[in-house]
Amino acid sequence: MSPVTRRSLIASAAAQGLVDAAQSAGVVRYVRFLKGGAPAYGMLEGDTIRPLSGGLFANPQPSGVSVKLSSVKLLYPVNPSKVLAVGRNYKSHIGTAVPSPHPDIFYKPVSCLIPTGENIVIPSDSKNTHYEGELVLIIGKKASNVTVQQARDYIFGVTCGNDVSERDWQGGPNKDMQWWRAKGADTFGPLGPCIARGLDYGNLKLTTRLNGQPVQQAPTSDLIHDCHTIVSFISRYVTLLPGDVIYTGTPGTTQKMKPGDVVEVEIEGIGTLRNSVTQG
Repeated sequence: MSPVTRRSLIASAAAQGLVDAAQSAGVVRYVRFLKGGAPAYGMLEGDTIRPLSGGLFANPQPSGVSVKLSSVKLLYPVNPSKVLAVGRNYKSHIGTAVPSPHPDIFYKPVSCLIPTGENIVIPSDSKNTHYEGELVLIIGKKASNVTVQQARDYIFGVTCGNDVSERDWQGGPNKDMQWWRAKGADTFGPLGPCIARGLDYGNLKLTTRLNGQPVQQAPTSDLIHDCHTIVSFISRYVTLLPGDVIYTGTPGTTQKMKPGDVVEVEIEGIGTLRNSVTQG
């Protein structure tokens, strides 16, 4: 590959928040995108998408003419039946609090999901909406009562997520009984830009940037409850289905976002989830 061609591939991928595929051999990346007005899955290779036939989780095969990444709109990378998340799962986030003996799980509605490039909309009556950069697991096959040792076989891949949270609704004096709007308001679930398969997701560098400045940095090895423990614990009570999404927790501290801000969640080997913030 010539230096000019390589630079063009990197520039095209970077524009969509994706890493250069040539930088991590053995890792396969999948995207979901609009094709002819309908959602489609594809395998990402440099600045090219190879559309796939069949379901993403059933040995999909390339199905025809490739398309340029720059010519399509990326969607959030999977269409789940449910979205779960883990709270208080980094020591740097809980401070001096005692870690829970098991993962603390909550739901986010599917309707909160947005792809990279779309706006996080702060509700008009929100006063304290924060970012939370996170590693997100994508389930690849039906999981019920799986052990920690078995859980690896049920994780299809990983992506970047932002568990947007309204702190006053979550824990303020007039907090809701549940986190239905604090964690689940429309646009509170940025997800993407792709699914990476083949990474050592137990040891990836996560960085969140606010307006270009790093505000969260941690390796995923710092998770209190690791990815396999999370999947195993959930599957004891709730059957996980192919495509289901699990946000695994956020490190460090968070802060209020304001209209005009740009939030980026970058995870080593995956890419960058980038969303601007607007006022509802």
